[in-house]
Amino acid sequence: MNNILETYQKTTIDEVTVWFKAATTLDFPENGGACIKYKDKQIAVFNFARKNKWYACQNICPHKMEMVLSRGMIGDQAGIAKVACPMHKKTFSLENGENLNGDLPPIATYPVKIENNMVYVGFKD
Repeated sequence: MNNILETYQKTTIDEVTVWFKAATTLDFPENGGACIKYKDKQIAVFNFARKNKWYACQNICPHKMEMVLSRGMIGDQAGIAKVACPMHKKTFSLENGENLNGDLPPIATYPVKIENNMVYVGFKD
């Protein structure tokens, strides 16, 4: 089951080779998330309207290996945008994927861009 985590690799904006057209901005709740599928990956996309920013990360929580992060609560910890897993409240930075509880590996994060009210997520594969 841990092999599934290997399908998710953090991507920086400089590494993007594909901008995947995910959906319109209206398809994502304000201050919440939704899940998209890219190839064999489930990606959580968050419209953090309070910060006027968008984030994307793997949808699977490495704690219990459930595809739930898109349903997690988003918030702020010392200025860092974060998501809390809805199952056990493990928290992850939406900016770099770091586990803010310090007891789990980081999650993969992906760049997001908005053009003409469309949401694009960047991948390097």
